[in-house]
Amino acid sequence: MGKDKFTTLAHVAKLADAYVSEAYGETHGGSIPLVSTFSFQGPSNDNSADTPMEIHKENPELVRGLFSDIAGRYQMVNHLLSGGLDFYWRWVAVNLIRPWNPNTVLDVATGTGDLAMAIRKACPPARVIGADFCAPMLEVARKNGLTELVVADGMMLPFADQNFDVVTAAFGLRNMASWKQGLSEMARILKPGGHLLILDFSLPVLPIIRPLYRFYLHHILPHIAGLLTSRKDAYEYLGISIEQFPSGKKMNSLIESCGFKNAKAYPLTLGTVSIYTAERD
Repeated sequence: MGKDKFTTLAHVAKLADAYVSEAYGETHGGSIPLVSTFSFQGPSNDNSADTPMEIHKENPELVRGLFSDIAGRYQMVNHLLSGGLDFYWRWVAVNLIRPWNPNTVLDVATGTGDLAMAIRKACPPARVIGADFCAPMLEVARKNGLTELVVADGMMLPFADQNFDVVTAAFGLRNMASWKQGLSEMARILKPGGHLLILDFSLPVLPIIRPLYRFYLHHILPHIAGLLTSRKDAYEYLGISIEQFPSGKKMNSLIESCGFKNAKAYPLTLGTVSIYTAERD
């Protein structure tokens, strides 16, 4: 009986992997957690080959409006959908940052300020600033106790060159129209030898876990999130963005091509989340 159950599970996993691969193309791996800024708006009339993800990455006003709509429920939904694991992911990130002893930290795409607040508690002497292009999200962060906040686009940060000891981005880089431009901006404002930390979703590599996780991302998570937020569209393309976002060695290479060195990846929770660290050249 146990063997039959395992065979059935493997068969379902294989079917799920085949279905998702066919529907979403080649997997590249590697995502403000559990929300995608890419929502489908219906078929295009211009015969464009752009995917919904590409279209919405180039539409910051749509993205800003989407985050504004869910700002009040954002934290609660993240905690529920991650089963509380988002606290653990931030704990690991903070423990990587603490030995760097930063005096100044910028948290890009800070959202409701969860990571920035965790860094401030772990590194009391540090000045921690949160930046996000969505003002309603920052208002929630302010109510949570984060006082230094700036409304800013992660690809055009309003800070002088070589200004921070540490720059972080938790589940925010994925949503930028250009990952390379976002990373290059982070490198620009970091002091030489300063540290970068990226926390984002990735795809598991285990052959049984990976297809089941992908099936969950594309076919289960959007329905649960839709019930909690009344904005199913906000979560529908989370899976696509994770599929296309680089992870592991590919992310390390991307980071190092943007002015960093010694990039390292730390996979967490069966590889569903990864932390990346690097130093500015």
